[in-house]
Amino acid sequence: MSRPPISTYRVQLTPDFGFAQVAELAPYLRDLGVSHVYLSPVLQATPGSRHGYDVTDHSRVREEFGGLKGLRELAETLAAHDLAIVLDIVPNHMTVPVPESGNAALWSVLRDGPASPYASWFDIDWNGGKVAMPVLGDATEPRVDGPVLRYHDHEFPHPGHYRLVDWRQGPGYRRFFDVSSLIGLRVEDPAVFLATHEVILWLVDEGLVEGLRVDHPDGLADPAGYLARLRRRTGGLWTVVEKILVGEERLPGDWACDGTTGYEVLNRITRLFVDPAGERPLVELFHELTGWPDGCRDTMIRAKREVVELFFQSEVSRLARAAGADPAAVAELLVAMPVYRTYVVPGHGPPPEAVEIVRRAAATCSPAVRPFVEQVLYGDAETITRFQQTTGPVMAKGVEDTALYRWFPLACLNEVGGEPDHFALDPATFHAFCGELPPHTMTTLSTHDTKRSEDVRARLAVLSELPDEWAEAVRGWSAQVGSGDPHLDYLGWQNLMAAWPISAERLADYLLKAAREAKTRTSWVKPDPAYEAALREFAARAVELPVGEFTARIDAHAMANSLGQKLVQLMLPGVPDVYQGNETTDFSLVDPDNRRPVGYPRTPAGEWDEAKLLLTTQALRLRRRFEAALPYTPLAAEGAAAEHALAFARGRRAVAVATRLPVRLARNGGWGATSLRLPPGTWHDLLTGGTPYTGKIPLAHLLHRYPVALLENHDL
Repeated sequence: MSRPPISTYRVQLTPDFGFAQVAELAPYLRDLGVSHVYLSPVLQATPGSRHGYDVTDHSRVREEFGGLKGLRELAETLAAHDLAIVLDIVPNHMTVPVPESGNAALWSVLRDGPASPYASWFDIDWNGGKVAMPVLGDATEPRVDGPVLRYHDHEFPHPGHYRLVDWRQGPGYRRFFDVSSLIGLRVEDPAVFLATHEVILWLVDEGLVEGLRVDHPDGLADPAGYLARLRRRTGGLWTVVEKILVGEERLPGDWACDGTTGYEVLNRITRLFVDPAGERPLVELFHELTGWPDGCRDTMIRAKREVVELFFQSEVSRLARAAGADPAAVAELLVAMPVYRTYVVPGHGPPPEAVEIVRRAAATCSPAVRPFVEQVLYGDAETITRFQQTTGPVMAKGVEDTALYRWFPLACLNEVGGEPDHFALDPATFHAFCGELPPHTMTTLSTHDTKRSEDVRARLAVLSELPDEWAEAVRGWSAQVGSGDPHLDYLGWQNLMAAWPISAERLADYLLKAAREAKTRTSWVKPDPAYEAALREFAARAVELPVGEFTARIDAHAMANSLGQKLVQLMLPGVPDVYQGNETTDFSLVDPDNRRPVGYPRTPAGEWDEAKLLLTTQALRLRRRFEAALPYTPLAAEGAAAEHALAFARGRRAVAVATRLPVRLARNGGWGATSLRLPPGTWHDLLTGGTPYTGKIPLAHLLHRYPVALLENHDL
């Protein structure tokens, strides 16, 4: 069995940044201190794809990146620098666009129907004898071109076992969320598993890959069964899953993996640096400026109800047909579910926690839902599995991609898996959570899917300590510039301030995506050109205002938050991941903004950059010098400012100290006589290189240069 990573560095591969370009980073990444390079999907995808999750061919490494030869050469180069590879894999879906040279498996199924040798690959509803393909959008007639039927950019075999329907209509197959261009795979079938994992398993067998990140396991028919098969076949390879855990939810105990990709850690770290005293004034300001009537939970329920009606009618109908249930009852229970999935497995009896969650959700529904509740818990395999595969997309589209763009008193809390009405987290609760973290789970602060980078969130967290100053500033800006939609304007002001400096074009692109996701005045399905033009005009005028002056006033505090959250993430139990470029400051917004090219080597542009790069490098190098399973021990400061210190030890080897709520700390006169008693040993500060520390240390002395300290015991 290969070694688990000590740390990872996520690199986003693109057609113009492939394996050869990553290989050039090897000396830089080695010196940074990471142990593994974590690559975005590498299998053949739609030509030109900037993300790689739209796989077209599982039998090939993507030619645009350099193909299998390029990947082997990359692995050799990395190995020469004591680095290895972690791969992001996509077991849930493939791309639907099926030109004859692309997804050959799906082309075969559309041409030959159930008689195709690939018919078992895809989760298709053959109700009516043909699979519905939702592509039609205007009066243009499809045209036959020899063996191909063409409709705009779409190509299909002619004739075939499909029917073209309106693009707004749901497809005749399970898809990724509401994305009809991605068709669900049936990897629960062992033959499909082997066929779709062929290249990945070769790479593991050859020792070229030492870890896997599994994309969207909640979409699978049997996540636990899939992970068990994957672990057996890879010999126990380190594996983490992209799983969103809500509230106190934990990863299912029967999943054969090392942990998650870290969103539950990310959100708790963010809340650790948010002042609970800011909740009431910021919520009141949000209502004042936006006129938004609902609270967070009401907003989520309303958004989920809307997305079910807009996007998931085909899924509701298929599930209702399987259960012999009323579609309205099916939709009602889907909306009421508070988590992404409850992991009921047909024939095994539902876990007690699943029964509790489903029944509690049903208690908020009409009596018509009760018979359906029994079916999703104790019914036939088709009903149970379909329900399990549908709750996640409803949560994702209703909460992540709708409600979080509607209710945002403090936007740093509106992250994937976040609960924006849970404003803050106290150190004791945070320590208790960290003490239970699996030793090899992934921890993160920024990813290719986060809605804001970690440093944008660090700036936004400062607003919780300065609600009055923020209110004065944003009222002044709003009096000068508006789009006609004060609700979206307020989201714009938060992100403009926190991502500063930002171009009008980048801000406009963000606002356009946010507005379409919110679906209150425009949407992807029904765009409003006049409204969207007003947003672009708003962005052009807003960036001309002195918003950067406010940002500059708070940046010393934002830097403290940024360094504090980075230190905590890098030193917690688990495998810390650094998203490309975030070893220095990064002020990116939601994709595609956060997937822009990154320049290397990262050259510090100021004090914040220098401090963050120094901290990241020293922490990652330290991680390479100690065992991952070292105990996590909270350390308590003593004195009037004790609440502003977050400190912990990793065994007898390392101590991390971070400053939290820096505005209030400064207003109260700083650290004063507050001190921290270090564990036994002689402790060297890896950031300042100053005189070693022992015993009880005044925090004013320990943190005199940086708002964080990273100490290593040199007695060991």
